[in-house]
Amino acid sequence: MEDQNITAIKKRKDMRAFIKMGSMALLVVAAALSSCKKMYGIPDEKDYLSNNVNYANKVFEPILGRTSLMGGFNGDNSTQPLKFEIINARFGDGKPVTDLFQKKPTYVWTAPYNGLEKSLAEIEAKRKLEDHPLFEVRSSGEFIMWASSTNTLITPRPADSTNFPQDTRYFDVKITNTGGSTIIRDLQVRPFRERPYEPSDDFNIYSGLPAPHPKTPYNPASRNYIRPFLNGVIGAVTDIPLQSNDDKKDVVVYIRPFSGGTGNSLRFKFLNKDSVEMNPALLNETTWDKIVHGFNMQKTATYVQYDVAYPIPLVEIPTVYAPGGTRDHAEFKYSRIGFGGTRVVATFGIDFAIYKKGDWEIVFHFLKDNPKFEDE
Repeated sequence: MEDQNITAIKKRKDMRAFIKMGSMALLVVAAALSSCKKMYGIPDEKDYLSNNVNYANKVFEPILGRTSLMGGFNGDNSTQPLKFEIINARFGDGKPVTDLFQKKPTYVWTAPYNGLEKSLAEIEAKRKLEDHPLFEVRSSGEFIMWASSTNTLITPRPADSTNFPQDTRYFDVKITNTGGSTIIRDLQVRPFRERPYEPSDDFNIYSGLPAPHPKTPYNPASRNYIRPFLNGVIGAVTDIPLQSNDDKKDVVVYIRPFSGGTGNSLRFKFLNKDSVEMNPALLNETTWDKIVHGFNMQKTATYVQYDVAYPIPLVEIPTVYAPGGTRDHAEFKYSRIGFGGTRVVATFGIDFAIYKKGDWEIVFHFLKDNPKFEDE
């Protein structure tokens, strides 16, 4: 038995010695190969850069005043990372483009926003101001127009909707890795003027003036409006459902600035057919703390107001306030006793976004008939 143990120990020692010799041999081979590469000038292996890198779209039409991501870059299996650089920015007549690259402070998130924050201070602690060019390319190849862009910093496309070359900004993108570089040419930026809010049916996207009614687009006296959604809202006089569409506008919505707020205020108001404020208490089934991600709610006899952080929504992710991610869902409810003693619930509201910081109010105006709040 003792002889067997001695034999096993010797075998293990011999195996360790063999492994050690093998490792040393590999190191010698690696060193030899490295010396050969240096001796004979063999180049290091380079990254792959495809000749077919490109963008799915080369014309970008961001709306100023909003953070917009654009791109659709196709690397065609090129080795990452790639370096992207905007070069040769010029107008169609050859003049250099400089306005896109002005550096301005813009909000950048440093921690995830989830819609569960309990105060404005908690929200602001998750983002900070950084200086960025108004328009830049990211490491992913995507382009970003920051919300710090404005009509005064970047001249938007002409009010008459024309796209002459001298008004269009062109640029090229240089893409590089250790395998070389390539240039994608003649990408375009055609920015739309600021639209501080959505829906913006009342807003001419080219001129910024009030939009005409869609059925009479050439009548300067006609006017289009933002339309709310309405479900089961009955007219007090007509006793028929109220509507808001191209043919009939019983209710319209205004999104507009107001004075006297905190600079971070959002107010909801409701006007009857005589343009008199209705008491929000009439909307007796409304879940007011789910209307918007706001704080310090003030309920008065003429409005409901919140302290909010802008933009609204803050981030395009689904939350209890913005189930679809891109717009806040503000829904107002009330109930009354209908025929037969059953309780009837009516709802109205709007899916909206506001991009510009300030004091804003959203006003629902019942133009032709008031909603019926009385029991049958």
